[in-house]
Amino acid sequence: MATAMIVTMIVLLLLGFPMMVPLIAATLIGFLIYLPIPPDIMIQQMLAGIRPSALIAVPMFILAADIITKGQSADRLIDMVMRFVGHVRGGLGVATAASCTLFGAVSGSTQATVVAIGGPLRPRMLKSGYSDSFTLALIINSSDIAMLIPPSIAMIIYGVVSGTSISELFIAGVGPGLLILLLFSAYAYVYARINDIPTEPKASWNERMQAVAGAVWPLGFPLIVVGGIYGGIFSPTEAASVCVGYAILLEMLIFRSLKLSDVFDIAKSTGLITAVVFILVAAGAAFSWVISFERIPQAILGGLGLAEAGPYTVLIAISIAFFVGCMFVDPIVVILVLVPIFAPLVDGLGLDPVLVGTIITLQVAIGSATPPFGCDIFTAIAIFKRPYIDVIRGTPPFVVILLMVSALLIIYPPIALFLRDLAFR
Repeated sequence: MATAMIVTMIVLLLLGFPMMVPLIAATLIGFLIYLPIPPDIMIQQMLAGIRPSALIAVPMFILAADIITKGQSADRLIDMVMRFVGHVRGGLGVATAASCTLFGAVSGSTQATVVAIGGPLRPRMLKSGYSDSFTLALIINSSDIAMLIPPSIAMIIYGVVSGTSISELFIAGVGPGLLILLLFSAYAYVYARINDIPTEPKASWNERMQAVAGAVWPLGFPLIVVGGIYGGIFSPTEAASVCVGYAILLEMLIFRSLKLSDVFDIAKSTGLITAVVFILVAAGAAFSWVISFERIPQAILGGLGLAEAGPYTVLIAISIAFFVGCMFVDPIVVILVLVPIFAPLVDGLGLDPVLVGTIITLQVAIGSATPPFGCDIFTAIAIFKRPYIDVIRGTPPFVVILLMVSALLIIYPPIALFLRDLAFR
């Protein structure tokens, strides 16, 4: 049965069908041919997959990200960061990485970050002497920090599939996200020194304070998400709803960058994206039920020799599986398919599900920006209108840095768990 399902998915993918079709088709084969139960159970499992209330946060965060992407929030964050670090060696590269991290904390979306931060900063970096390959790779990989810094849609999906606390996942992603920012900034400094990239004029403290004042309102987003959740004011789902209201207030009434008609158009776009995400989640839930019912995960793990493996071996295997998977397939699908397969091992070894979720999210982020088919690569191709080879040429050093952080996270879990333990233990 497992072979038939996998072959079906691969064939349909190669024929160019969108991911939801192979996932549903493989699940149908399992129900109609191999399982001795009524096929209407499949519909029940699909509906059960999208029933968790935590999933309401997904369209809310997507809508909030779309609103602020179309508004002024990104420009104000960029201006603030540039005032503080633009004058140091590699300052523009550091500012790009920091702006992507800040906007990721505002939007929770890698694609939104590529658009909002990459759009204005790429021309400035090219003008300052940075190569296009370095610039594109920096933007793409820095944008993926948005998967780790809360709010993170990938973490919400993992939390729903695995039953892990989303609040704990959010706080656990902060440490690895900031470590990646630090290492990317160091690489930008080294690159600028080697290539003798000129610095920008140093801003006065008065200019810096003006920039901070301009960015105060956008910085309210991470305050709402992090402060609101960990202050016990509201849940992650409620935080997402508040973010939408705050985004509309900010861009329509305070900055006056959007009209009501713009918000309606953005809402329609968000509705289309949400529909695709929820169909994938529903199909993934039914697929997971089928493979669990037939004990396929146990068979796969036993065949790979992982059934008796130790914690480090399992974490390395999980890292490799999710990294490779996201090089070819949409991150949400990889989470939906692979998390149930590794769940028996994680439970059997007593591994901390928050640590596992953070490692998985990091691997999803790396794979999303890695050739051949990382989804963020194609976002950059569409946004910047550059050939595929130009977009991926500068990627290897960033992938090496991200893999180093992955290894550190496995060897020294407190990088992720220190803040979680501080907040919840």
